[in-house]
Amino acid sequence: MPAPQLLMQATLARLGARLGSGLLDAAANLALVVQDAPERLRQELQLFWDEVELEADRLERGGRGGGEASPGHTPFAEGPAAVQDQIDALRAQVADLSRRVDRRL
Repeated sequence: MPAPQLLMQATLARLGARLGSGLLDAAANLALVVQDAPERLRQELQLFWDEVELEADRLERGGRGGGEASPGHTPFAEGPAAVQDQIDALRAQVADLSRRVDRRL
């Protein structure tokens, strides 16, 4: 029996001959996505665990009673302005993480 890669190539060739290049392009793109999925999953898991470690560090620094909060963070918000400042800081962190993820892809 032919190797799986040869079967995939033969399948794509026959689909292309029967259905035209539009479907062939879609099938080829799907094959690339499937081929890249393990690496993408690995990257996403690594990023997730990096975020977990950062969150654990943040909780360790700011989560203890009487402990100091990390720079730019207060353990308890004091009024609407402080809450908005915390929201803005979180948005900036999310934007930074998003840029880091985009650079890894």
